[in-house]
Amino acid sequence: MSKCEQCIVREFSSLKALGKEELLQMADCKTSFTIKKGEPIFEEGESVNGIFCIKDGVCKLSKLSANGKDQIVKLVKPGELLGQRSLISDEPANLSAVALEDMEVCFIPKTEIMGFFNQNNQFSMNVMKTICGDLKEADDHMVSMAQKNVKERLAETLLYLEDAFGKNQDGSLHIQLSREELAGMIGTATESCIRLLSELNKSGIIDLTGKKITIVDRNKLKRMAD
Repeated sequence: MSKCEQCIVREFSSLKALGKEELLQMADCKTSFTIKKGEPIFEEGESVNGIFCIKDGVCKLSKLSANGKDQIVKLVKPGELLGQRSLISDEPANLSAVALEDMEVCFIPKTEIMGFFNQNNQFSMNVMKTICGDLKEADDHMVSMAQKNVKERLAETLLYLEDAFGKNQDGSLHIQLSREELAGMIGTATESCIRLLSELNKSGIIDLTGKKITIVDRNKLKRMAD
């Protein structure tokens, strides 16, 4: 079997609809590479010309606002694909993708993907479902930003980071975002984020050790988020 047939990305993404011959064809044309922490996979406004399969590591999808702030829209984990929307709409990337840790990524050219899209109905349906899912997430995020205050959004985000990406052996959140990045996720100034984290730390709801954040009282944090 080819490596594409055994890959985690195939199990959890649109690629699960591809047959053995299609996977062999994809394995022949893909490019695999390593992205170091802090490096971009692609940048806003860039022509992507294919899709990126996230085999290992986590990246952030973000958009630069008019005032120069980096607004994080989504965190992308192993098993997910990047670039599907730009591929279908034939438009430059609307967001930037930057590695939050060292990553293993594969790139599949547009010509190959569009061939699968035109010939494999289940694959094209899976791609469209993924795009619709991303739109639903964006809607939910927009409502949360509009209806919840900053403290509630911070609590919600900390719970999301633990649920989606897990914990280290010492109990701290596996994904270590900078205070600026965390502020970018909840849509506030870095200073406000730092102050709120300090308040939660003093209340015993979380523990701060350097850059590490540990959720101590999950129930209180959940009540705060709701």
